[in-house]
Amino acid sequence: MLHNRRLILAHFWLAFAVFGLALLLGAWQMYVRSPLSPWVNNPEWYYRSLTAHGTVMGYVFPTLVAMAFGYAISESSLKQNLVGVRWAWAGFWLIAVGSVIAMIPVALGMASVLYTFYPPLIGNPFYYIGVVMVVVGSWIWVALMSVNLGIWKKANPGAPVPLAMFANVAGSYLWGWTAVGAALELLLQIIPVALGFKSTIDAGLARVFFSWTLHAIVYFWLMPTYIAYYTIVPRSIGGRIYSDTMARISFILFLVVAMPIGIHHAFADPQVGAGFKFIHSAFTALVALPTLLTVFTICASIEIAARARGGRGMFGWLKVLPWRNPMMLAVTFSFIMLGFGGAGGLINMSYQLDASIHNTQWITGHFHLIFGGAIVIMYFAIAYDLWPHLTGRQIVSLGLVRLQLWLWFIGMIVTTFPWHYVGILGMPRRMSFFDYTDPALANEALSVVFSVFGGFILVAAGILFIAILVRTQFSVRQEPEEYRFAVAVHPLTRVPAALNSYGLWIALMIGLTITNYGYPILQLAVRDDTSVPAVYVGER
Repeated sequence: MLHNRRLILAHFWLAFAVFGLALLLGAWQMYVRSPLSPWVNNPEWYYRSLTAHGTVMGYVFPTLVAMAFGYAISESSLKQNLVGVRWAWAGFWLIAVGSVIAMIPVALGMASVLYTFYPPLIGNPFYYIGVVMVVVGSWIWVALMSVNLGIWKKANPGAPVPLAMFANVAGSYLWGWTAVGAALELLLQIIPVALGFKSTIDAGLARVFFSWTLHAIVYFWLMPTYIAYYTIVPRSIGGRIYSDTMARISFILFLVVAMPIGIHHAFADPQVGAGFKFIHSAFTALVALPTLLTVFTICASIEIAARARGGRGMFGWLKVLPWRNPMMLAVTFSFIMLGFGGAGGLINMSYQLDASIHNTQWITGHFHLIFGGAIVIMYFAIAYDLWPHLTGRQIVSLGLVRLQLWLWFIGMIVTTFPWHYVGILGMPRRMSFFDYTDPALANEALSVVFSVFGGFILVAAGILFIAILVRTQFSVRQEPEEYRFAVAVHPLTRVPAALNSYGLWIALMIGLTITNYGYPILQLAVRDDTSVPAVYVGER
């Protein structure tokens, strides 16, 4: 039973409201830099929009979804009231107020520094203060998930932690540590300069700090999606989890190996040694392991459901799957986009191949296909699955839900595939204007137009998603059943301590982070000849 439905709905509604605004900004950016639009004459407008879009999509939207889903998981899987509700509301309001504080200077043109902060560019200090408030608000959630699990374990000594909660807390710990890198960059490097205490900044050191966060944050975004794969999809289609143990191992692997990989984003940066670049490249390859385990386990879980429905033969079981079930559609589309996006990631992690696509539209296509595609479509599915339990109302139309999922999938493919192609041709990202009358760019124009139409499809899908949720709020009342998660084919009665707790894995996570970042950070921190003058954005 979900007791704090207002709290959960508040997080979801704020998440989807800011998502809708950021989606519109993203479509506008694609349009104004395409052959369809005349030049807007002021590139500053483009970079304001890009900063707002990236900040909301990177920090605010997925964090709120993870928090909302996390509170629902805590109450429903542990079957106990959430402890610390006032603190949870405090975290929510910190994020809400912090988001507004951050966006005001962006809208005024005083913080066009993109979501990566881009030192030595320095924006208005209130932008960074707002981002810090968002992070602090999310850390309250991290603490509450740990506290609630601790209370449950004390009341249920030796019992296996429910898989959904085990994964949820693992994701919260990953985020708690992941965000430290960006927090150190802001507190030690950027904010002192933004406040006028310093006039120079070590941009190389700042980038290394941010790389601590830059890629591990993706796995924080992924956590709600992977929890849905394991604990919602099998139940929704009438199946069971193939292996609870394999699921726990997957989440543990994310916790351990997702951190020491960020420097593969700094292959072109001379201030980081080749040895550490190689190590981070190797760990980036290793982080594919939990994804491969997940794909195997979820496919096996889906096959179990199909066999239970009468499916026969090596491939005949595919025919009897509930393809009209929105959850079945969502996981299928998510896996397809995860496959294409993951394949592109193999190029990015290669020291040699990355040189050909570094800072091109290929990168934009890759991370939008992973985040906007594989991850966000499962955020939709999570909302659809939870909404009747949060509102006491029936989903207004499963036909509209299926249409919305199809539109999002088609829109994301049409948007990102052309980006990959023009990236191979060398089109840079983060540019506000291209002259497509130039013969060197003319052959890229059609691909860019295709991506713009993909963006319009995504906007339509986003509007339809929010409309479905709004209409459901006023649809036919129903008394929902108790919200539950999938169970394993062989439910666990006992779990080894290593698969039922986090101490060893947190120690490894922290140890690997310090080992793989400590020397590059110290090497730059002790030098006094690597700082450069800050470049201030907007009026001072």
